[in-house]
Amino acid sequence: MKVFIAIDSFKGSLTSLEAARAVAEGIKLAKVSADIDILPLADGGEGTLEAFKAVFETDNVTLSVSDPLGRKISAEYSIIRRSNTAIIEMSKAAGLTLLREDERNPLETTTFGVGELIRDAVEKGIRRFIVGIGGSATNDAGIGMLQALGYEFAGTGTKDHAGIKTHKMYTGTQNIVPLSAKDIMNVTGVSDKNVVPGLRECEFIVACDVKNPLCGANGASYVFGPQKGASPETAEKLDKALEHFYKITRILNDRADMNVPGSGAAGGLGFAFLNYTNAVLKSGADIVLSELEFERHIKEADIVVTGEGRLDAQTVMGKAPIAVAKLAKKHSKIVIAFAGCVTKDARVCNNNGIDAFFPAVRSITTLDEAMNREIAFENLKDTAEQVFRLLRK
Repeated sequence: MKVFIAIDSFKGSLTSLEAARAVAEGIKLAKVSADIDILPLADGGEGTLEAFKAVFETDNVTLSVSDPLGRKISAEYSIIRRSNTAIIEMSKAAGLTLLREDERNPLETTTFGVGELIRDAVEKGIRRFIVGIGGSATNDAGIGMLQALGYEFAGTGTKDHAGIKTHKMYTGTQNIVPLSAKDIMNVTGVSDKNVVPGLRECEFIVACDVKNPLCGANGASYVFGPQKGASPETAEKLDKALEHFYKITRILNDRADMNVPGSGAAGGLGFAFLNYTNAVLKSGADIVLSELEFERHIKEADIVVTGEGRLDAQTVMGKAPIAVAKLAKKHSKIVIAFAGCVTKDARVCNNNGIDAFFPAVRSITTLDEAMNREIAFENLKDTAEQVFRLLRK
């Protein structure tokens, strides 16, 4: 029997590979005659970079970039050697986890650091990018990223924010004042004359699992702004700013559409990628499964094991375990899922490719205890052992 294991991370507890190894140890304890195959699983958000690094030979680049508030931090991206592809998580430079709760203010935060990561890779000769845009602290429509890539925005206001200092005057992105959402309403024009050489030759595959438009009641500001620190009044200001940015964008691209699904992802970063670069938005899980060649591994398996920290009705909304399950069912494989916990509405997963699922928590406990890395590992291992004892011959 061959078992293929691909489990998403138990966030705050186990990484994808740690969860998979716990299941593998459980299978061995069950004394099942099994050939075990493991791949890391991610959905384009946190953990995506690590998943690619675990599978491919990569060159890992650490760079000093601007954080969401313009402070200098170290951020990492990787280059896959065999395909010359850069893997970038925008959250490494502009993620919500980089800020304390009292620092969250989407009027002030910027995606400038994301542009610095991309610019560095472009200048190294990279022309293919996979970019995960989950977990952002920003709502700037990507103007900061574009600024770092050499786009220039004319405007009104103070000297620092009246237009962008050009790359003719400065090397790279040094001495440029990063723009944020609060500056957008002052922008009166845009130029692509000084974009970083090579950008137009680049292909961006953007991991995006939300379908929200740029503006309106279902747009970036009203739906995602509050979790980034926006009050109702601030969300209204942000929405108007993003609509203004859409109008400015049409100066360069008269086909720009603020209603394309995913335009509102990461505070409008999806819109920036679609209208200022050669980009496509795709399901993060589908990108990972395709790039890591999951189908080849699944074809060779008898049983596929997947899962995540919490299995519920939201799991079927494009999350990685369901992507694995659907691909497995394409080849008529048995699919078992493990989770830290499951909810009553998780039964919908049974209609979406998962044959049976099992919670790993084995006794009444506190959340902190259940999420302790060592305890979670042991619980998952013990649960997998009991499930696979049923498969002994």
